[in-house]
Amino acid sequence: MTETRTAAVTGATGFLGSRLCDRLLEDGWDVRGLSRPTSDRGDLEGVDWHVGDLFDEGTLRELVDGADAVFHLAGIGLWSAGPETVWNVNRDGTERVLEACRETDAGRIVFTSTSGTRRPQGDDDFADETDVAEPIGAYQASKAEAEDLVDRYAETDGEAVTVHPTSIFGPGDEEFTAQLLAMGVEPTMPAHLPGGLSIVGISDVVDGLLAAYERGTSGEHYILGGENLTYNCAVSRIGNAVDGSPARIRVPATAIRAAGPVAEVVDAVADRRMFPFDRQMADLATQRLFYTSRKANEELGYEYRPLEAHLPEAMDWYRAEIR
Repeated sequence: MTETRTAAVTGATGFLGSRLCDRLLEDGWDVRGLSRPTSDRGDLEGVDWHVGDLFDEGTLRELVDGADAVFHLAGIGLWSAGPETVWNVNRDGTERVLEACRETDAGRIVFTSTSGTRRPQGDDDFADETDVAEPIGAYQASKAEAEDLVDRYAETDGEAVTVHPTSIFGPGDEEFTAQLLAMGVEPTMPAHLPGGLSIVGISDVVDGLLAAYERGTSGEHYILGGENLTYNCAVSRIGNAVDGSPARIRVPATAIRAAGPVAEVVDAVADRRMFPFDRQMADLATQRLFYTSRKANEELGYEYRPLEAHLPEAMDWYRAEIR
């Protein structure tokens, strides 16, 4: 009889974490989830909830002790918090998870970072895991330092793998997914952005997380990407697939770049972060940030499906919750 495996999941109530917990439960895992007291735990029945946060040492130790896999997904971006909090959660919180794993009987760590710590270099069209980029903004910088901590853990303390999802598309995401769908289906949203990005379905990322646990090499990094699409192509395909009204006008890159300095001035006057971007981040939004997942495909067996495969589920959610 096969022994039931145990997974510890930080960020278990989030967009990606909740889907991972669902999948783990479906696959027969015992699942422990970290949840802040105020978090909405939704309908995740079957999860053994450990109530606390990344800085609650006792709760964190209980969460990871004896777990076969520790999926560290907890993090926060500049849309939700200021730079100091972003650093505190993403970098220092990761350090606390690693300390808890060192001090207990914890299994392999799978750390979810961001593709933003990698970018195409020079004239290259695509970035891979070796294309380490100078971080832009507190989010990327905090994730980059967290990656370094995980790498050092893998060298000296235990097994750890880092994954880098690109732009995740799926139900429950009120930021990127909702905005992309609005550009693809709403007549009142006439404009789309310049540039492009790698769009990956949330179910494919969950597959990648499990593959990283099962087959990843400790200390290695894996980009979990999807189709590389310009915004124009993405919104057109969404509109065509769901009989929507795709945005036809491209917002000029100069307009987006101009917003960066304005945001910096407002931040300086207010003496706190009012906008989740500066001039560097605004410029980044105009670029084609394309990625290759060849390494994950060859070493993990990772595969992704086209955008249209993820649209039915996303559109059902969008029509029910956003419109």
